[in-house]
Amino acid sequence: MLSSAELQALTAATRGSLVAAFRRAHAADDPYRHWLLTDVLPAGMTQVLRGLPFPAPDLGGVSGKRELHNDQRHYFDAANIARFGECAAVADAFQSAEVVAVIESTTGADLSGSFVRLEYAQDTDGFWLEPHTDLGVKRFTMLIYLPESPAQADLGTDIYRDPGAWFARPDFTDNAALVFVPGSNTWHGLARRPIPGVRRSVIMNYVTSDWRAREQLAYPTTPVRA
Repeated sequence: MLSSAELQALTAATRGSLVAAFRRAHAADDPYRHWLLTDVLPAGMTQVLRGLPFPAPDLGGVSGKRELHNDQRHYFDAANIARFGECAAVADAFQSAEVVAVIESTTGADLSGSFVRLEYAQDTDGFWLEPHTDLGVKRFTMLIYLPESPAQADLGTDIYRDPGAWFARPDFTDNAALVFVPGSNTWHGLARRPIPGVRRSVIMNYVTSDWRAREQLAYPTTPVRA
């Protein structure tokens, strides 16, 4: 349990780390505009996040979409923010005007009136995701990687030109992230392949007020201030 002073310091460090990561982000235009970031979170935080005591979903032989296992998904929601200081620091940083501003200036996303949604994803062998775009109520997507070993290097997000045309796959590198602003062409997924251990990541979205599952949000009644 972090003290108030420790939590304040960690939150400030997380804001600073995110701002620095976006300022040096590497942009690419093919097959759609996206960014690759490194050293996203403060030193040591990914190790703590990997150790969060959330059980991985039991796939039951079914995969292709995350919503197939909605009852087993975990979020940096109000309860987990109160329970874990690191969840609170990450959520508060993405809620901050400083981080919102650097994301908007880097990516061109319009985040005004949006809400912070942070999912703690744990994918096990047999999991895969069909190509999809995130277009709709998601205004921004950031996939932060938390690999547990070098054996997971090939588990990065798959990027597609269209649903049937695979394009590229960034390495699943510790504390790295893939970022894009959802559009009609932002096809991505996770192609079928072996998953050694547990593939952990933090899926960060800013979502509109139309997001129905308010219990998933970090601050369900407080939109960010752009």
